[in-house]
Amino acid sequence: MPYRVTVQIHFCYGHRLLDYDGACAHPHGHNGLVEIELESDTLDGRGMVFDFGDVKRGVKEWIDATMDHQMILHKDDPLVAWLEEQGEPFLVLGDNPTAENIARAIYDFVKGENYPVTSVRLWETPTSHATYSPPT
Repeated sequence: MPYRVTVQIHFCYGHRLLDYDGACAHPHGHNGLVEIELESDTLDGRGMVFDFGDVKRGVKEWIDATMDHQMILHKDDPLVAWLEEQGEPFLVLGDNPTAENIARAIYDFVKGENYPVTSVRLWETPTSHATYSPPT
């Protein structure tokens, strides 16, 4: 595909990993940066793959509502019941909430909204990221 654009969205989240031997087994937080890459063979009437502002509004609204300032946990994490009892915000994933799986969850949403997405990269720290692109 000859045209490719990337939109960045910042958000904060907490998580912990089940069955993990290390510091990430404990609840902790990240200032995340997600990069959403869109591709197209052609440009629209404005000369764009997709308007950056439209992507930011549509996807950022969803990230703000579902992930920003949320604990992202595996569905079997015992913290889920406690957070629910306390009325605290959280998001449950079917898999361990690794950067890889969070990137995939964002990809799935973006694809479901019919954006021409090819990959999603989640920077968990300024030096570490995970990328999800579907198999071709």
